[in-house]
Amino acid sequence: MKHIKTVSITLFLIASHLFASAQLAEAKKAIAESNARYFQSFAKNDPSIFINSYAEDACILAPLAPASCGKAAIAKFFEAGYKEYGLRNGKFITTAVYGDGKEYVTEEGLWQSINAKGEVFDDGKFLVLWKKTKNGWKMYRDSFSSNHGPK
Repeated sequence: MKHIKTVSITLFLIASHLFASAQLAEAKKAIAESNARYFQSFAKNDPSIFINSYAEDACILAPLAPASCGKAAIAKFFEAGYKEYGLRNGKFITTAVYGDGKEYVTEEGLWQSINAKGEVFDDGKFLVLWKKTKNGWKMYRDSFSSNHGPK
């Protein structure tokens, strides 16, 4: 009887681990797909792509600025990036994803910002807290910093 109980517990733990691994894999796939679309918003000057990458209650936590929370503030953030900074494209390099994939995961990585001439004009690192919503995985807290000082 003790052997059956041990086997049952072991099988339960294996199944739990496999389920959590599958959830994390789903989150990683959704993050990669979102990251692939993200900079298309600047290339096409289409803020809807950018805004729809974020959860309804999301905040962008940019350096040297107050938090930009909610869809209207995120739309203004896009507009500033496009008009004031000349952002037209970019790149995310995910270096790690932490979490179990149930409700939240954290993405760590590097980014590059590209202007209309195709030149990298800024680069840095980021942490994004992703939230699983009814519309899939969305950015919930987006925090980043440049590798360069204020210009």
